[in-house]
Amino acid sequence: RASVPPLKDLGENGAKVAVCSHLGRPKEGPEDKFSLGPCATRLGECLGQDVKMAPDCIGAEVASMVDGMSNGDVILLENTRFYKEEEKNEAGFVEKFAAPFDMFVNDAFGTAHRAHASTEGVTKFLSPAVSGFLLQKELDYLDGAISKPVTPMAAIVGGSKVSSKITVLEALIAKCNKVVIGGGMVFTFLKAKGLATGSSLVEDDFLETAKKVMASAEAKGVELILPTDIVIADNFAPDANTQVVKAEEIPDGWMGLDNGPESTKMINEALADCKTVIWNGPMGVFEFDAFAKGTFAVADTLAEITE
Repeated sequence: RASVPPLKDLGENGAKVAVCSHLGRPKEGPEDKFSLGPCATRLGECLGQDVKMAPDCIGAEVASMVDGMSNGDVILLENTRFYKEEEKNEAGFVEKFAAPFDMFVNDAFGTAHRAHASTEGVTKFLSPAVSGFLLQKELDYLDGAISKPVTPMAAIVGGSKVSSKITVLEALIAKCNKVVIGGGMVFTFLKAKGLATGSSLVEDDFLETAKKVMASAEAKGVELILPTDIVIADNFAPDANTQVVKAEEIPDGWMGLDNGPESTKMINEALADCKTVIWNGPMGVFEFDAFAKGTFAVADTLAEITE
């Protein structure tokens, strides 16, 4: 729905628009469950016009569809992650991907930091390459929240890896009163504190980085919040066996995949008096229902606070 205004603006100004996106984590090429076909139907409903689904995101059939478009038409390209070259930003793939098009609009704030073929690679071949209204809107909100915050201000930083969030963490510790750590990066911090993490995701190369982040927060008087209990599983799967344990009691062979109820309550209480909250990344593997409670419980609390 939020993508509708920029797409309509492009169409009303005579553009032929091909929309690209990704879905899920396909392992070996195309998988029906990750097709964007249903998105084409829904996008058409939101736009109030027919949105044709391309059979691929590169190749002769896509080029033929583009050639047959009229001004104002919108098509949806198939899942870009059906190709491993997408995330590798492989030059040959990028050239094929960009070939049928003239210009590039990035309106996906959530993936703008990734140097993938469909975000960074195409800018080498298409000009102009610009941001869209939605990306600009998010930047405006973020800049306003950080440069002129209403305090107390908290940041929730989730996601899987410290390596991809370290600059965000450093910047937010310099600005915030409280910083909540969630997601897979939790376990790098726990190991940096000397705790056992079982088979949880840990970036051993970033243990010293995690220690520096914790020291920086302490020196600046920032409350750095890590979970005190963890939902663990014996396998990375939606139907894995699960249990809740203290953060310092993760057994060998088990992996942490979400915050436990004690942690969720603690986080919600910490956020209750905050006037500004910036959130980047989930608390757990929210794609699986068994490990989504930490993320959605915090979201529900924030919804209540803002009301």
